[in-house]
Amino acid sequence: MILRNILLAAAIALPATAQTPAPDAAPPAAGGAPIRVDITGGISQPMPIAIPVMPTPASTNTPAGSTDALGAQLAQVISGDLKGSGLFTPLAPGQLRPVVFPQVTAPDYGGWLTTGAQALIQGFVQANGDGTLTVGCYLYDVFAKQELTRQGFVVKPSEWRRAAHKCADMVYTRLTGEGPYFDSQVIYVSETGPKVRRVKRLAIMDQDGANHRFITNGQSLVLTPRFAPNRQSIVFMSFENDRPRVYSYDVGSGRKRLVVDGGATTFAPRFSPDGRWVLVSMIVNGNCDIYKVPAGGGTPIRLTTSPAIDTGGSFSPDGSQIVFESDRSGGQQIYVMNADGSNQHRISFGGGRYATPVWSPRGDLIAFTHVAGKFNIGTMSPSGQGEKILSNGWQDEGPTWAPNGRVILFFRTGQGSGKADLWSVDLTGVNEHPVPTPLDGSDPAWGPLLP
Repeated sequence: MILRNILLAAAIALPATAQTPAPDAAPPAAGGAPIRVDITGGISQPMPIAIPVMPTPASTNTPAGSTDALGAQLAQVISGDLKGSGLFTPLAPGQLRPVVFPQVTAPDYGGWLTTGAQALIQGFVQANGDGTLTVGCYLYDVFAKQELTRQGFVVKPSEWRRAAHKCADMVYTRLTGEGPYFDSQVIYVSETGPKVRRVKRLAIMDQDGANHRFITNGQSLVLTPRFAPNRQSIVFMSFENDRPRVYSYDVGSGRKRLVVDGGATTFAPRFSPDGRWVLVSMIVNGNCDIYKVPAGGGTPIRLTTSPAIDTGGSFSPDGSQIVFESDRSGGQQIYVMNADGSNQHRISFGGGRYATPVWSPRGDLIAFTHVAGKFNIGTMSPSGQGEKILSNGWQDEGPTWAPNGRVILFFRTGQGSGKADLWSVDLTGVNEHPVPTPLDGSDPAWGPLLP
């Protein structure tokens, strides 16, 4: 993988009129207030932002297409990422002004003011002599007529989309104050066929649905894939040989192995934040409890001992605690315990049932499936306070967090359809939209940011 940040001042010949402020400076907008997207509540009016085609200093053919064509495609991917966040409204193609290469660092602010855009992303793409591409990305405050930040990337032509995602992440982070999440991948269960004979395969794709590929062949039913923190392996449940058990899959070699040797039924796997352990639910003598197993193999360590069904464990980001679901109180509820199994206590007390809890990577929230007639996605604090329902479907379940802890993927089954697809919602509960997949999809797991 080649994706290297570069100092853009050295990568582009700056016109004499270009300004070169410190990249992380926060210049004030007109009227003295810094340009910023308010993310504290529902976004009724996303920020208008202009993302014109990125010019090239010299049209060059590359294995991914001409640099002219790539300039247009880069702008499209950046636009799609920012629009999908629900916080930005990219100008329509007919509203965009053409940009020539010398203008990349010297925007026509007066012209852009007439479009209504508050922010402007300009950039360039050029082919290098060693077969790589350089993609430059600049963010401007149109009203203040100032550059806010810039970043550049050197990529293989086949990885030009990653440069676009990195550019979108730079803009998102600068204007919202939130962490990035666009340059990441999702693994999920791809489904096809009639309800009684569904074929389920593991599939991996970029977070926006691009670069999709299958990694199992569908001969065995698979469920609940989860990334390792280093993305080099995946754990999942498979019904191979009609025996439900948890396997580990090495992404590089394609090899897989049992996580727990023996014939016990194991399911609901999830890695610890340091990748050293895998939580599994295991049925022993008819009783289901949560165990942790060394990721490289070894003896399972039992963490829960109640006669109830304890399952769905998820570590806190510092690894000190585990959230899980249990029916020990008579119905599915959410509990938290220390990582060694001590101090088990219930945190959900609302109406209905609670399932599939997963700890936010920021540590401040736990997402869950709430069952009360309908299935919906919600969040609460680790103490059980501030419960909030975010999604609005008939059967929404299986939440998974984006790397920045602000966006949640889940899968939605339409009423009476028996078919599921992937959806996204952010913490406001306002920005809810489908995520494209080639076939039906369920059980998503969002991976960490790519390096």
